[in-house]
Amino acid sequence: MSDDTADALAVEDCVEYCRTQAGLLSGSVETMNDEADALLDEIDQEMAEIRSRLEALPDEVAATETPSTADVPDASEVDVAAIEDLQAELEEKQLLVEAKQARMQAFQELAAGYTELAEELASTVDDGQEALTRIIEFEADADAPVYFDERETMVETAAAAADSGSE
Repeated sequence: MSDDTADALAVEDCVEYCRTQAGLLSGSVETMNDEADALLDEIDQEMAEIRSRLEALPDEVAATETPSTADVPDASEVDVAAIEDLQAELEEKQLLVEAKQARMQAFQELAAGYTELAEELASTVDDGQEALTRIIEFEADADAPVYFDERETMVETAAAAADSGSE
């Protein structure tokens, strides 16, 4: 096998690696989207519960404006406290959804970066070592290892090789 064939194969391997990384990131985005949808469903359910409790409150609240019995204010306070608890839970879930959306955006941007890099490598790079160097630089600049819990990136592999070589 000639060096040209080895370099072409190495560039193709690098292109395939970038496409695989982009696909994995897209899969993570789909999973996060499903999780966000589930949270949004929970938020909708809690909003409906808050609405129904609030609809029940005006009668009790109106009763407290007139001379009241000891039972009515206590019932109102319990309902108000329960509604406040639901509202706090709702706000927490909304913050989780926002965080998931921001995370999804970051994953989508990195996936797009990998896709663009794959296209660049396929069309402009002939040397396998140059392709690998570009991937490592891209991953280092994008902090790519943070996005992959169960998979080692090229930049991590290169760093581990450099560490083991210096020992």
